Amino acid sequence: MKRVGTLLILLLIVGLTYYGYSFIQYRRANAVSDAAFIRSDSLTMVAFKVGGKVLSMEKEEGEQVEEGEVLARLDDRDYRIARERIEREIEALSQKIGGVTARSRRLERELSIKVEMSRSRYGALKERVGALKNKIAALEERRRKLELDTARFRRLWRERLIARSDFEKVATEKGYLDREIAALQKELGAQIKGLREAELAIDYAESEKGLLQELERELEGLKKKREALGKELEAVERKIGYCTLRSPLTGRVAKRFVGRDRVVGKGSPIYALVDPKELHLEVLLSERKLRGVRVGNPVEIEVDAFPDRIYHGVVESILPTSAATFALVPRDISSGEFTKLDQRFTVRIRLLDPTDDLRVGMGASVAIARKE
Repeated sequence: MKRVGTLLILLLIVGLTYYGYSFIQYRRANAVSDAAFIRSDSLTMVAFKVGGKVLSMEKEEGEQVEEGEVLARLDDRDYRIARERIEREIEALSQKIGGVTARSRRLERELSIKVEMSRSRYGALKERVGALKNKIAALEERRRKLELDTARFRRLWRERLIARSDFEKVATEKGYLDREIAALQKELGAQIKGLREAELAIDYAESEKGLLQELERELEGLKKKREALGKELEAVERKIGYCTLRSPLTGRVAKRFVGRDRVVGKGSPIYALVDPKELHLEVLLSERKLRGVRVGNPVEIEVDAFPDRIYHGVVESILPTSAATFALVPRDISSGEFTKLDQRFTVRIRLLDPTDDLRVGMGASVAIARKE
């Protein structure tokens, strides 16, 4: 029994010695701290871009959400009514624009035909007037010759040098020519009158183009009004879309700020979301343990909530000031009497293998491998 007891004591001493040696070696090789907490830079506040009454809240705190998934809805009835009103106004304007466009095109065709017909008639009348004037001038020239012949034949007849029938023949021909010239002059007057009427018709058709310009201005104003209504409709459509709140990321709901049937304002927080992929650890490490701790050092992490799991990470940054530097009540050392305290520095650790069940604020223990 003594030998067994002695053997057990020796084994206990060896075990304690080995454990103590391993503990010391582990502490030498690693900077160990229990002051570690899970944090996130991606705590995202989501809010509606418009105000209104909350109709539904689709997610509860802690639930998983996917990017683009619906989180909440607002009552969009007023926006839908406004959209229907604008759509009716746009439809009425479109019909009016169609009517004015058809009227403008019809008037343009009519004016084009009128101007073309008036100019064609004017050209024909002008040619006719020119021809009549030339014909009258030729006949007048012939009449002047006949007048000379008539006077000469009368003198010859009186002198009994020609027969009376020769004189009467010349006189009759002159009478026919006078009547023909008179008829042509009458026709010329009618043609000149028609020519003036054609000129007036052209002027009137040209003046009617002013009405066409007025229709074009009216059409332009209607189109601008429809364009403005189109932009207003787009704004209302966006607001209707804003009444549905969607998740900007894949993660979890950290907090729900409002409930159903609440009236919220534009930009009021509705949910707080966290992205598990953006989690990191903040470690308050004693200044006595900073030896060998460098950016890039590997880290083993044990989360208090999951003691049988080991997570891995890497040192991302070490803040250059201690946690007490920005304390609200700084220590007064002006008198020279103070108690020296161990200062702690914040070390940020990036998680290499985060899981969905990690939560912001969980406590953890870390072992940071030292590199000399």
